[in-house]
Amino acid sequence: MRKLSRRTLLGMTTAVFASAPVWGAELKDPEIYADVNGHAIKGYDTVAYHLDRKAVKGSTDFAYEWKDATWLFSTAANRDRFAADPERWAPQYGGYCAWAIARDRTAPINPQIFRIFDDKLYLNLNMKVHKDWLASHQQFIARADAKWPAVLVLSN
Repeated sequence: MRKLSRRTLLGMTTAVFASAPVWGAELKDPEIYADVNGHAIKGYDTVAYHLDRKAVKGSTDFAYEWKDATWLFSTAANRDRFAADPERWAPQYGGYCAWAIARDRTAPINPQIFRIFDDKLYLNLNMKVHKDWLASHQQFIARADAKWPAVLVLSN
């Protein structure tokens, strides 16, 4: 029987544990990024990003609870659209900075800094990060898609 090197064994062990679920692990960050008031996207209307292509502040008059966060909308119609299909309208990566997720961590966002690609909303921390992300957004999206939501356990 062939003896395996220490490096080979370490690689095999890492591959097994990296692909296995982390049983009993507590998420370091919640699945949805929320501000101190519990508002997703810092109180901005996620549907308006898609329909109006701009950041529109939501109102507590049109609130909806989903995934332990309060989502605010600028109109009852937007709230109802979201309630009918939250996965369609919600930002990618729980509303965390898309650039940071691709880099194995979470970061808050500036709700004014966003981009829609393939009808999906991506948010970023600041303009510097946003410019970097835009320059290679396809690669960043592919990396972040592969890391989400496991990065919630591994980040920080």
